[in-house]
Amino acid sequence: MAELKYDAGAGAGATDDLPAPLTGDDPAPAPGPVHDPAAADLLARARTLLDAHPVADGYSGLPWALRHLSWFDLDLGESAVDTDVPRLREGRVGALFWALHLPEGLTGDRAVGATLDQLDLVRTVVRAHPDGLRLACDPGPITDVHHSGRIAVLPGPAGAAALGDSLGILRSLHGLGLRALTLTGVSWAGETGLTRFGEEVLREMNRLGVLADLSGAGAETVRRACAVSKAPVLCTRSAARALRPHPTNLPDDLLAVLGAAKGLCMVPLTAEQTGPSVRDVADHLDHVRAVAGADCVGLAGTYDAGPAHPQDLPDVSGYPRLIAELLRRDWSEADIALLTWGNVQRVLREADFAAREAQRRREPSTATITDLDG
Repeated sequence: MAELKYDAGAGAGATDDLPAPLTGDDPAPAPGPVHDPAAADLLARARTLLDAHPVADGYSGLPWALRHLSWFDLDLGESAVDTDVPRLREGRVGALFWALHLPEGLTGDRAVGATLDQLDLVRTVVRAHPDGLRLACDPGPITDVHHSGRIAVLPGPAGAAALGDSLGILRSLHGLGLRALTLTGVSWAGETGLTRFGEEVLREMNRLGVLADLSGAGAETVRRACAVSKAPVLCTRSAARALRPHPTNLPDDLLAVLGAAKGLCMVPLTAEQTGPSVRDVADHLDHVRAVAGADCVGLAGTYDAGPAHPQDLPDVSGYPRLIAELLRRDWSEADIALLTWGNVQRVLREADFAAREAQRRREPSTATITDLDG
């Protein structure tokens, strides 16, 4: 059993039964098990399918949540957060991105320092739980980690402010394990799109193999990033705006752009963005699949990131319930395998290939924001 003590003040900024599906207007389910043989069969099928094709979760807020705990043990179980190793195993999670996003207002050197603190914490937490967690930054190692019985941890996304407008800092963060960066909150990636420096940042990200996260980005930034990037882009926590008008959700025209670029829209499991029940989440998955394509939809638990979750998906153990709902809707096992594991693997493989090609063609960029944007 690994116990990790962490100073919350340190650093910068320091069951088995499937509930009946609900609509957004349905009351909360009555307590107690649901004795429904059909539901139990769907849940058993979901678990079997997830054993072969586990969930690659696109967004976990665990690193920042752990900063507020004086001690924790993710191997034993940690009730103060939504994520620990026993519940990850129950939910059949094989890999997850640990977000390095920071509270609003941190900019400049403070944002850089706080992101470095977050990366250090991720590495420390993973080292303290070697039987359950392992860092893995490429497609092959992620599969290897899963086959070894552990859960793969990918650091990122971080906020673009963490770069301090420096490509050298981007390279340093990548060297420490960063694998995704959100292109929002900076002068070079805004509502009007990417500036010349923003495009250079994206090209350097492609050269390194750092994925571009466009959740919350302006429409023109999404369009330009999809056009410029040589690697697939992500939206790590975006659902369908046609079903729920949240600013981080994507309208159908941008879902179509993302699908045409073979990017990946990872639908969050939050009541705010998708709705209060597992059926609402499945509605968004249906919609994104219909508009962007089956190979362009994924899952983002968004656990430990602040928002409330659907009442029947309260923590990372609930993924089999969601997959059972998709099976009830006649999703094919092939499409579910893409949703849970295959699409993330494809994006990582293609980003790795694009990075190898870019490294053969160009040296590390020395451009500055002053050089390109004046």
